[in-house]
Amino acid sequence: MSEKTLTEQERKSLLWLARETIYAAASHKPLPILPDEQVTDAMKQPGAVFVTLTIGGELRGCIGSLQAYQPLIQDVQAHAIDAAFNDYRFGPVSLAEVPLLEIEISRLTPSEPLPYKSPEQLPKILKPNVDGVVLRDGYRSATFLPQVWEQLPDPEDFLSHLCQKMGAPANLWRQKVLDVSIYHVEEFHE
Repeated sequence: MSEKTLTEQERKSLLWLARETIYAAASHKPLPILPDEQVTDAMKQPGAVFVTLTIGGELRGCIGSLQAYQPLIQDVQAHAIDAAFNDYRFGPVSLAEVPLLEIEISRLTPSEPLPYKSPEQLPKILKPNVDGVVLRDGYRSATFLPQVWEQLPDPEDFLSHLCQKMGAPANLWRQKVLDVSIYHVEEFHE
């Protein structure tokens, strides 16, 4: 991702695309295409996003990618569908739920390794409300977007929940040095 943030119009176009994509998929209709005049160079560049869906403040789906491997516009569309219909934690979004959805898009910077020497050092070097965190231990991995700090403001709780998300014991981060990466996001919502 380039360091340049998206314009207000680019954000509106991507949010429109996410909502209309979910509506079309729920209606079994062809997916929407943004008019050529709305597709900017930034939208054509590789981008990595997470699409988060909530209803009444409650999570309804959240899926994305950590690596930019396709144009931003395609990544938004693909992850809007995945968040609505393929998040294993929830059943597929129904057509009746589509108008109730609140859509948030998080555009990620490339992740960077966060080296540290001992488990007790890790919570002290994280930046709450700034860092998105990826934990890896062998074949297991999980991430929390920076927005998750709002629900888990204590770094130790944050890390414990992230270990559980990756299918490990909550205290794994206290027992060994894990492979940790951080990233930041440009977040926007309807």
